[in-house]
Amino acid sequence: MIAELVFVGTELLLGQILNTNAQFLSQKLSLLGIDNYYQVTVGDNPARVAETLRQALSRADVVITSGGLGPTQDDLTRDVAAEVTGRPLALDSALAAELEGWFRQRGRRMSDNNLRQCLVPHGATVLPNPNGTAPGLVVPAAENKAIILLPGPPNELRPMFDNQVVPYLTGRMDGAPLMLVTRTLRFVDIGESLLEDRLKDIISEQQDPTVAPYAQLAEVHLRLATKAASVEAGLARILPLEERIRERVGKYLYGLNETPLEEAVGQLLRERGLHLTAAESCTGGLLAKRLTDVPGSSDYFVGSFIAYANAAKTGLVGVPAELIAAHGAVSEPVAAAMAEGALNRLAADIALSITGVAGPGGGTATKPVGTVCLGLAARPGAAAGKPGHGPAEVRTLTLQLWGSRRDVRERSAQNALALLRRYILGQ
Repeated sequence: MIAELVFVGTELLLGQILNTNAQFLSQKLSLLGIDNYYQVTVGDNPARVAETLRQALSRADVVITSGGLGPTQDDLTRDVAAEVTGRPLALDSALAAELEGWFRQRGRRMSDNNLRQCLVPHGATVLPNPNGTAPGLVVPAAENKAIILLPGPPNELRPMFDNQVVPYLTGRMDGAPLMLVTRTLRFVDIGESLLEDRLKDIISEQQDPTVAPYAQLAEVHLRLATKAASVEAGLARILPLEERIRERVGKYLYGLNETPLEEAVGQLLRERGLHLTAAESCTGGLLAKRLTDVPGSSDYFVGSFIAYANAAKTGLVGVPAELIAAHGAVSEPVAAAMAEGALNRLAADIALSITGVAGPGGGTATKPVGTVCLGLAARPGAAAGKPGHGPAEVRTLTLQLWGSRRDVRERSAQNALALLRRYILGQ
């Protein structure tokens, strides 16, 4: 089955509303094994909506729309779908009675224009909406095709799709539907181009499963996908391919599917019984936020310092003022001192530090915007899970990052986590 998605609303074209329905419906269709080749967003213009629906019906078995089912004059999806399919609209008295009851229960008066939501194309199936006033509709079209009209608000669309549209779609399929089975491999410390180069024969010769690289912020994802009658059958085809990929670039593979780097690193700390602290300057606590976003992070993260100004670097984590004067706040010696200071102030085994120029101002000829220095200080033997006493092991790294202020900060935190991962794994 081929489905096409049509999102109706000028507010979407203007960027006034984020179209989360697109992501939700795309994911749901893929899980059902329904192909989706086109997604179209169209404004509240009847001629353009009609043209969009006709084009969608010409290349899809099912067209699913979102939006334009409200009571006002610019809510025109229902009217246009009736026109395109040649089905006259008529007031559904049962729907009208239900809608009047909905308003009455809430102590509100129903306006006459709300009755527009009770107009149903001849022969259409009504999809009840317990979470709003606009029912959905399944409108038959020529050649055994259909247009499925769904409301725009996500809290109405999502339960309607799961509870009513999914059974309808699966009922239309011949035999057991094939579902899309995917497995996402997440890599750090390797760029998209280098990863693709290491796997170029696998990618160029792909058939089933398919292999697709995706560049993310300071990491790369590789999606392996196939269609199968069950998850188990799909994974049986995917896992041998994954093993080939692991043999070549496994050192960079840190997690699977939805596992973020902070969760993967946290698991390494937990397994080795290690405790982490941090001292942050340009990231202003972003690293600590990411670490504590993970449930159970109190098992390994003890706390952190936001040492933004030079006085805070000196007062909070003991960076000597003369060291800052000699090398600058953004330097490897200061990053090392920040990490050692944080390590000595809290009962931790490893400390990370970040200091840099996030921009858009503050850069110099020798330290332009995006210059970031990372530090790591660890008790001797911490990498093996046996921290001891003595001088800390120290690693430092200078990066030249790019992008907006937000990008530089995000990349800084990501690279700090990657540095920690390499240390724990002995890379």
